Amino acid sequence: MKRILWSIFTIVVMNACKNNETNITDSSTENATAINIPANLPYTIVNVYPHDTAAYTQGLEFHNGFLYEGTGLNGESFIRKAELSSSKTLQRTDLAKEYFGEGITVFNNKIYQLTWQNHKVFVYELKTFKKIKELDWAYEGWGLSNNGKQLIITTGSSNVYFVNPENLQIEKTLSVYDNNGPLANLNETELVNGVLYANVYQSDRIVRIDTASGAVTAQLDLSNILEKNNQPIYPNRDYLNGIAYDSGKQVLYVTGKKWPALFALKLN
Repeated sequence: MKRILWSIFTIVVMNACKNNETNITDSSTENATAINIPANLPYTIVNVYPHDTAAYTQGLEFHNGFLYEGTGLNGESFIRKAELSSSKTLQRTDLAKEYFGEGITVFNNKIYQLTWQNHKVFVYELKTFKKIKELDWAYEGWGLSNNGKQLIITTGSSNVYFVNPENLQIEKTLSVYDNNGPLANLNETELVNGVLYANVYQSDRIVRIDTASGAVTAQLDLSNILEKNNQPIYPNRDYLNGIAYDSGKQVLYVTGKKWPALFALKLN
């Protein structure tokens, strides 16, 4: 009789433990997947400016009233300073044809420029465009911005790297994700009031990223923005890419690779 009672007791305890494990696992799974679908950010187009259709835009920045742009493609890569209103080039430096230019950022009176698969970062004097330094970068170079202390680099993965501008040592890695999991193809970036905006390559959207958690909190849907604004569609037009912030007017400037227009967006 004692053996029967002990067997019954053992079965009851084991089942109770099993039920508790199941409940804990289910709760953890729910927490891991409880990520909201990014909401679409409403915006107003407050101006449309011309953009150089020869520019395969990889990086864009607005600084002291002028646009700075970095472009790509072997034999076509350059950095330039341009007028916002006309897209007229005021200053330009071309890369050697073996280099495929990528993102740029203005930092401490210098321009930093990534290259795609050359593993080089070029540093120029802001005033003269004279190249003053080359740094080695272990990964592909895609998007580039800064937070006033560090460079912010994307590599086409779901990671964003915060690096030392003197030696490119990685000081922080931010893994970006949305409701579907890790978000790859992060490209050009722009930091706006502590929030990171990023183009997603081969898409018509810009995502807003929480720099503490890596979560995508919202997105800009810019589908068919050229067509909706009666802009000419050229056969060599490529993907949306390029984000710059004008803190004075509080607008985002966005464009694309070989696009005929640059849009000034006011987030509502």
